[in-house]
Amino acid sequence: MEILGLVNLFFAIVIGLYFWNLLRQQQGSKTAVDRESRREMDKLRRLKSIALTEPLSELTRPKALQEIIGQSDGLKALRAALCGANPQHVIIYGPPGVGKTAAARVVLEEAKKNPLSPFAHDAAFVEVDATTARFDERGIADPLLGSVHDPIYQGAGPLGVAGIPQPKPGAVTKAHGGVLFIDEIGELHPIQLNKLLKVLEDRRVFLDSAYYSSEDSNIPPHIHDIFQNGLPADFRLVGATTRLSTELPPALRSRCLEIYFRNLTPEEIGSIAANAAEKIKLPLEPAALEEIKRFAANGRDAVNMVQIAGGVVLSEGRKVIAKRDVEWVLSCGQYAPRPQNRIRQEPAVGVVNGLAMYGPNLGTVIEVEATAVTADRGHGGVKVTGVMEEEEFGRQGRTMRRRSQARSSVDNVLTVLRVSLGLRPQDYDIHINFPGGIPVDGPSAGVSMVTAVASALTNRPVSNIVAMTGEVTIHGLVKGVGGVVPKVRAAVESGVKKVLIPEENWQDIFAGLQDVEVVAVGTIEEVLKHALLQVSEEVQFSTASHGHSTLLGASPKITPGIIP
Repeated sequence: MEILGLVNLFFAIVIGLYFWNLLRQQQGSKTAVDRESRREMDKLRRLKSIALTEPLSELTRPKALQEIIGQSDGLKALRAALCGANPQHVIIYGPPGVGKTAAARVVLEEAKKNPLSPFAHDAAFVEVDATTARFDERGIADPLLGSVHDPIYQGAGPLGVAGIPQPKPGAVTKAHGGVLFIDEIGELHPIQLNKLLKVLEDRRVFLDSAYYSSEDSNIPPHIHDIFQNGLPADFRLVGATTRLSTELPPALRSRCLEIYFRNLTPEEIGSIAANAAEKIKLPLEPAALEEIKRFAANGRDAVNMVQIAGGVVLSEGRKVIAKRDVEWVLSCGQYAPRPQNRIRQEPAVGVVNGLAMYGPNLGTVIEVEATAVTADRGHGGVKVTGVMEEEEFGRQGRTMRRRSQARSSVDNVLTVLRVSLGLRPQDYDIHINFPGGIPVDGPSAGVSMVTAVASALTNRPVSNIVAMTGEVTIHGLVKGVGGVVPKVRAAVESGVKKVLIPEENWQDIFAGLQDVEVVAVGTIEEVLKHALLQVSEEVQFSTASHGHSTLLGASPKITPGIIP
């Protein structure tokens, strides 16, 4: 018995020494961790104590609706969508640097002031960049929708040791009760996008794990609740993109109100630049401001130009930003002048101001020119340059190629010239051209082509202050097209005084415009009545129905005898 007692005592001492050693190691480890933590906290405090001045882009970021320049229509639509009693999901289209993110921020603050709004005073604005919001296909991490930290993963902690999966909320839950802003939403991964659409429908996000069992009594009640009922995700989505609306999935677009922000005008960019110069207390010379207006493509460009030019001025001990400072910035930054669509100063034969779209809510004025040369009777031909020849589109899992709509419109043009206008284009070698270097597609140039060719065949100049858009049918009818509002805006900016649009596209807002007359037309005869200048009684020109013997086309001057 004494030997057995000694053996028990020995093992008791060994076990005691083992646990005492473990305790000492644990305390030593805790001491080392605390010491390392204090060292890192001191380093973190020193880092936080260092602060540079705010970049000018931050100083000039709008803090209120009235500070956002040049987007009155877009802001009105955004306020209507988010500031009422039933806020909607929104997608904002527009080029970079025109205030999409700033508008979303300030509109949420505006919504909080409305007593009818469901947004609380502390509603969150959670911002996510779709280009970096990547997820792990195994479900380990998803910063947008959330994920589950399974027990097998390193760092699972005490709950992981007990075999308990741990849900980790994503941005959709952090935005609960507020706004989730996804920048460049068109770049979101398709899998994430499909999951996001489900969250928008359910207003909660459901997570899953192979390690979860509803019958496991060791799992805490809050984790049971999350897996069974989901994490709350009742927010309003505001997505921003520089893509075209047609490039976004229809399922996303159908759930959102679509709002378009336009390009800023030179005057609006000038206001942004002047405001930035005021922030850094370095006024701009008028000539310097004009250079910025001529080269800055958006507000961000303007602010950057002012900041760099201001740095040059301060380094030289001056107090005003001069034109030469801005010119130096433009040279170093290799900025190109922003395109200025200005109409011709004089009418011309065979030259028409057409209207086109080149981006979301971005209209532009394009030239459509045509020439006609007499050929053997009935053996003329048509050449078209500057248009897209073919286009690809997908349908039911197949990619198909077809003749472009612009190229197909040429056939409609020839039919209209023969049937509706009584001309003989088959007796002439006709060349239709879209200068500018960017291929044109779509049917909206139909009326422009008819007018240009009719002008070339009859030698009647086209008014240089008229612009037009619309699809033409083989019966000479003018059909509706897209993007008419931004097209009209572009026409006004280029100096056009009369815009011809299809009757189907007429809106009452066009009646109140001051700088331009918008005319709704239904037939190609109406278009030509407004666009072609009249020939005087003294000088008559042969028409295509009687034949030509000379080159007719894009003459830069009015032919004597032509009157408006």
